[in-house]
Amino acid sequence: MHPARWWHHLDDGRIQCDLCPRDCRLHEGQRGMCFVRQRAGDEMVLTTYGRSSGFCLDPIEKKPLNHFCPGSSVLSFGTAGCNLACKFCQNWDISKSREMDRLMDAASPQRIAQAARAGGAASVAFTYNDPVIFAEYAMDTADACHALGLHSVAVTAGYMHAQPRREFYAKMDAANVDLKGFTESFYFQQTGAHLAPVLDTLQYVRRETACWLEITTLLIPGLNDDAGEIEALSRWVASELGPDVPLHFTAFHPDYKMLDRPATPPATLKRARAIALANGLHHVYTGNVHDVEGGTTYCPGCGEPLIRRDWYEVLECALDARASCPYCGTRVGGHFGAMTHAFGRRRIPVRLAAGGEP
Repeated sequence: MHPARWWHHLDDGRIQCDLCPRDCRLHEGQRGMCFVRQRAGDEMVLTTYGRSSGFCLDPIEKKPLNHFCPGSSVLSFGTAGCNLACKFCQNWDISKSREMDRLMDAASPQRIAQAARAGGAASVAFTYNDPVIFAEYAMDTADACHALGLHSVAVTAGYMHAQPRREFYAKMDAANVDLKGFTESFYFQQTGAHLAPVLDTLQYVRRETACWLEITTLLIPGLNDDAGEIEALSRWVASELGPDVPLHFTAFHPDYKMLDRPATPPATLKRARAIALANGLHHVYTGNVHDVEGGTTYCPGCGEPLIRRDWYEVLECALDARASCPYCGTRVGGHFGAMTHAFGRRRIPVRLAAGGEP
C-alpha cells in the first residue's frame, strides 16, 4: 500500500477522498467506489501502487492518438478498478475487477520507464482502466519516463476534481479523454457520473496545459448516436476547445451489462464524422472499423491527405517534424516527429521481471 493524496478529515470521524466528484466518505477499512483507494487507520492509501494488470507494446494509434508521435509504439498498462460505472465498459474485466490477484505484474515507476525504453517505445500510456484512480502511480511513472526522454500518455474519462487535475496534467504529455455522450441523462443513467466535470477537464487541458488533447466518443446505437446530440457535441468542441482538437467516433460492441444493443454500424460512424466536419472540426476520425477515409489526416488548409491509416496501422505519412503540409504549408496541430517506419497494428505482451530487464 502507498500513501494517497487528496483527502481530508471530516468532523464526523470519516475521511473524504478529494480526487474525483464521487467525494467518497470512508470509515476505517472502507474503500471508495473505485475500490483501490482505501482508508487505513487515519489516512488514505492507494492499494494498487506498483501493481499492474499487464503490460503491452501497442501502436500509439490504439489509444487512440492520431496527432501524437504517429507510427510510434507505446508501452501500455493499467491496474484495477474505476471511478465510473459504465454499463457498456469494453475493459470491464480489468476496470470492474475486485480481485487483486489479477494484478500479476509488479513494477516500480523506474522499471516501467526502463522497460519502455528497452522495448523501443516512445511513450508510456496509462490505460485499460482509468489512471485518475491510480494518479500517484501514474504521476511518478511519468516523472520516471521524462527522466529517460520518454512521453507520458493518459487515456481517461476525465472525471476528477480541480486540484488533482492540475497536478496530474502537469505530468502528462498527451491525453485522450472519453467524452462518453453529450447529455447529463446519458452520463447519469449509463455511467453513474455527471457530464459537467468532464467538460471542465476538457476545457482545462486544452486552455491551461501543454498536454496534447484528443477526444473519443463511443457511439452506442439508440443511446448517444442521435444526429442532434452529435451536432451539439461537435459545436461545443469547435467553439470551446477549437477546431484542431481531434475527435474520434468509435464503434461499440455488446459487452458487460449492455448485451442487448447491436454493434455500431459503420454508416453511423461515417454520418457522425460528416456532422462533425460540417460543424467546423478539422480532424474527425472513425475507430474500431476498417475505414481508410475515416482514419486519414487531411490538411485543414488544402484538404490533401497527409497521414493515411487503416485501423491502427499507418499506411503513409507526408508530415515531418515541422508538421507543415508539404502541399500548401498549413500547420497541422499535434506533436509530430520524423517517422522512419511505423510500428504497425501488432500488440506485444511484455512481462516485467522484478529487478531484471523485460
